[in-house]
Amino acid sequence: MKLFRKKKEVMQADRPVPKHIAIVMDGNGRWATNRGLPRTAGHAAGSEVFRRIATYCRDIGVSYLTVYAFSTENWKRSEEEVTAIMGLLKKYLFEALEKMENDRIRLEFFGDLTRLAPELQELAAKTREISARYEGFQANICLNYGGRDEIVRAARAYAEKCVAGEAVPDALDEAAFSSMLYSGDIPDPDLIIRPSGELRTSNFLLWQSAYSEYYFTDVLWPDYTPEELERAIAAFNKRSRRFGGVK
Repeated sequence: MKLFRKKKEVMQADRPVPKHIAIVMDGNGRWATNRGLPRTAGHAAGSEVFRRIATYCRDIGVSYLTVYAFSTENWKRSEEEVTAIMGLLKKYLFEALEKMENDRIRLEFFGDLTRLAPELQELAAKTREISARYEGFQANICLNYGGRDEIVRAARAYAEKCVAGEAVPDALDEAAFSSMLYSGDIPDPDLIIRPSGELRTSNFLLWQSAYSEYYFTDVLWPDYTPEELERAIAAFNKRSRRFGGVK
């Protein structure tokens, strides 16, 4: 397999890439603790890795990248840690707004943003507005997101359409239900990556992951590199995806 360098990162040519990759950005706290640093330092390092991996995905031809940034359960963490995460998000969105014209990375958000601070909601809305002008690679950031919550919200939304006379229960099928999800207008993930050594889905894309391929690694998210991503892609390309059928 041919290797070449671009922007100081190793990239591989002559191999297919998944259209949609999803990643649980896990291990920030442990990475910091292992170094005697506050957990907030791990989140800061992890945010920079996200930026690098998103750019790399765009450059190798991935169409969609979805990352689990903050779950509905993460509000249970300390006030200091939550505040730090939200501060990093604010910083990232400000920087994204400045660079979007050059980077051409579309940003979308999955989750209930109403619990975020008004300033963050406004930044997210502005980011979406600018993203709508572009075509191509899209990064989806899951904020205040939970897979079960998403499914309940979708069921409630369809029920409301039925009450309003805009739909009927018997017309509900998988395609109609999928369209009610946050990810309704994009394909389901082909590959879901979970760093940090944990072997669970943690309420991430429960509906969308029905036929996704999973790849687990012990590498903590702040240590994640394009080379690690290439290992996951190589493993994915060795899988036989039957979608319940026989090949």
